[in-house]
Amino acid sequence: MDSSSRNKCSACYRQFNKMEHLVEHMRLSYHSNHEPTCGICQKHCRSFESLREHLIGPLPKAECERIFKERGCDLCLTILSTRYALQVHREKCQFSRGNNGLLYRMANLGIQDELRIDNSREKVVSLACKMVGGGSDGSLDLCGRVCLIDDHERIIFQTYVKPQLPVTNYRYESTGIRPEFLKDAMPIRQVQRKIQEYLCNGEPIWQIRSRGGKARILVGHGLDQDLKCLEMEYPMILIRDTAKYPPLMKTSKLSNSLKYLTKAYLGYDIQSGIQDPYEDGVATMRLYLRMRSQSHKVEDHPIASDPQNRNNFASWRQSELERMSPEKMLDLSRSDYYCWCLDKYSYSATATATW
Repeated sequence: MDSSSRNKCSACYRQFNKMEHLVEHMRLSYHSNHEPTCGICQKHCRSFESLREHLIGPLPKAECERIFKERGCDLCLTILSTRYALQVHREKCQFSRGNNGLLYRMANLGIQDELRIDNSREKVVSLACKMVGGGSDGSLDLCGRVCLIDDHERIIFQTYVKPQLPVTNYRYESTGIRPEFLKDAMPIRQVQRKIQEYLCNGEPIWQIRSRGGKARILVGHGLDQDLKCLEMEYPMILIRDTAKYPPLMKTSKLSNSLKYLTKAYLGYDIQSGIQDPYEDGVATMRLYLRMRSQSHKVEDHPIASDPQNRNNFASWRQSELERMSPEKMLDLSRSDYYCWCLDKYSYSATATATW
């Protein structure tokens, strides 16, 4: 085995003059089996955006680009065996904004409330809000409408919200909210209490944090802002935010917009004209389920053995690592984020809360 081959990273294929440099690269890179991987050359990429660039530009790998153009899905980036297989796959892979039929039209109604403390029901819910403006210049975000849906895209809870501060800009062009909609709307404290109790199944938030509990996974896009405007707290370990999930971020590690993610990974347009929080909630739930369905090799049951899913090189001496092959080092490595595909190995949100 020549030097260049021996010092070549098994994940991203970078080459190093010295083995110690490859070891340092592996310490810092957090390469793992949970990274998006090219189905042709097996190169690991830091995000699906990086993988997309590898396959279709602006400077793609020529052979990978050729094969991808023939039988690659531009939504999930999977490589199919034949063009016919791609055609069949594409029909199932692409979503439609209009798939929700009556439910989508129902989303324009005022109040729907199916919140019940029931452990047998859905364990994953999606939250979306629409903000009106407060403050002297209308730039302060205030929650004016909220929608909570389950993983079957059914509305659990939806209402207009009456903020505690005066509204100075209803942002009608994007929210569709008029003053009369908020005049007798549900007060934000009541909205907060109902959603919090539902997410935590009636248990106190401190109990969920300290010893777990039968809480639900919360999905959304930019959930920090939504929870802030709702004046709510929720454990980070139970949050799945499509704006902060590394595989869905830009190559530069900045967030993509929900509008872009929906078009790029689900295949349809949203947020044109007046925006509906139900539509946003459906998009984030679909993105979460698509990411959760990723097929990755799971080494030694990481849920139990490596709950933080982080690189475990710290327990190995430099000299021991330098004697390993690049493939062995890759097997040892872990990602620096929790991969949503691991949610499949938990059959209840109770287990999720204790990781």
